[in-house]
Amino acid sequence: MHARRGEGPPVSASDLDSDDRPPVIVGIRPITHQEFKLFQELIYRKAGIYLAPSKKALIEGRLARRLRELGLNSFGAYYHRVVEEGDGEELAHLLNRISTNETHFFREPRQFEFLEQRVFPDWTGQGASAMRSRRIRVWSAGSSTGEEPYSVAMILLEHFPPSDGWEIEILATDISTRALEAARAAVWPIAKLKEIPPRYLKRFMLKGTRTQEGKMKAGPEIRSIVQFERINLNDDVYPVTGLFDVIFCRNVLIYFNTQSRARVIHRLLNYLAPAGYFFVGHAESLHGVTERVRNVMPTVYINAGEKPLGVKAGTAPLCGVS
Repeated sequence: MHARRGEGPPVSASDLDSDDRPPVIVGIRPITHQEFKLFQELIYRKAGIYLAPSKKALIEGRLARRLRELGLNSFGAYYHRVVEEGDGEELAHLLNRISTNETHFFREPRQFEFLEQRVFPDWTGQGASAMRSRRIRVWSAGSSTGEEPYSVAMILLEHFPPSDGWEIEILATDISTRALEAARAAVWPIAKLKEIPPRYLKRFMLKGTRTQEGKMKAGPEIRSIVQFERINLNDDVYPVTGLFDVIFCRNVLIYFNTQSRARVIHRLLNYLAPAGYFFVGHAESLHGVTERVRNVMPTVYINAGEKPLGVKAGTAPLCGVS
């Protein structure tokens, strides 16, 4: 996705006044138009996320706390901190702050119904007749704080128990290190239990007591089949191996513009098994983006070729990231 540029020549770090650099003063100056454009172009270049001019206040609000933590007095000073740091740690902090991590358990319930009613019976029959591998691989791309991959883990374990010879692997990736830390911890406010069907809640979730009262945690059965890794979907190469029966990329594509969206979709589809399914969010569509998949219901796609039986989704490790 291309960051849209305003009138005038491109902005560079040297366009900032020298007094926009540290040292520190108490209080933070409001973000300027030039500073916003620097962040807009940096975020697009590094993450593929396009921030419209209307997001200026959002950027200011989300980054102000980080400036205070670092003792910086201007957004220009913070920009220099990000771009001049060699290890990329501060860039990760920046992307954590601007990422939106709102999510829910069993979001888009019609998609889960589609899996249960139309996909799982096929897989069960094919597995029973040895027409497909009993290994199921799923990628949750843009997994946020973990509600999506753990929802998938619950529904898969319900229908494909290891005791029947099924092996389930779920790769969950996100650009936000903060979201991934929360996902690995797998602890949420107890209020979220209302999002989970009672039969799954009883089997897979743990209710906190004493110091953990008011919280719930994913049980070991679902945690054991989900692997979390940091992947930037804007990167040219993903450190992922093998093919996946299902790829979820929901409520992620809306942050990319047309060009970046097409590139991300193309890269993700390289990992979709020949009979695999690709899920997007309710406000997203692949119409006009690619002809490699065809629509089977709103927000659900399958590889455009004939659906073969006995697809083996690969035997390589989920991800090349340690």
